[in-house]
Amino acid sequence: MTINPDLQGRSYPAAEVYDVGREKIREFARAVKATHPAHFDVDAAKALGHTDLVAPPTFAIIIAQRADAQLIEDPESGIDFSRVVHADQRFTHHRPIFAGDQLVAELHVDGVRAMGGGAMITTRQEIFALAADESRESVATTTSSILVRGEGQ
Repeated sequence: MTINPDLQGRSYPAAEVYDVGREKIREFARAVKATHPAHFDVDAAKALGHTDLVAPPTFAIIIAQRADAQLIEDPESGIDFSRVVHADQRFTHHRPIFAGDQLVAELHVDGVRAMGGGAMITTRQEIFALAADESRESVATTTSSILVRGEGQ
């Protein structure tokens, strides 16, 4: 199956809420070797003016990849995940991610470019924190590029 060129311009709505917990931040910080005390100690984070533990900047990848899964799992996309190579990932942070945040991400397919028998797909994930009144605060924008290899590549 070939990649659907009509994916470009498609958007996927925010799906399930991701609850950011203190232990999730600590586990991620350990995994990426982020050692700042604000990732582990609430008092250290509050001493810096934060409301709770602060996630390392790359923590946003967890939410971004959940959004990307909508595209990968869309039967109309034509993407065979076994043929995917991750090419690029970028983060633009609008504010830190904190323990206690409830995050959602909208996925936008910004580009589909044929490359040989495959395609390069560029996506953008807009990550928002949900407030009690159901308003949304922009937290981060991530962009990702994947190469979907064609048959025989």
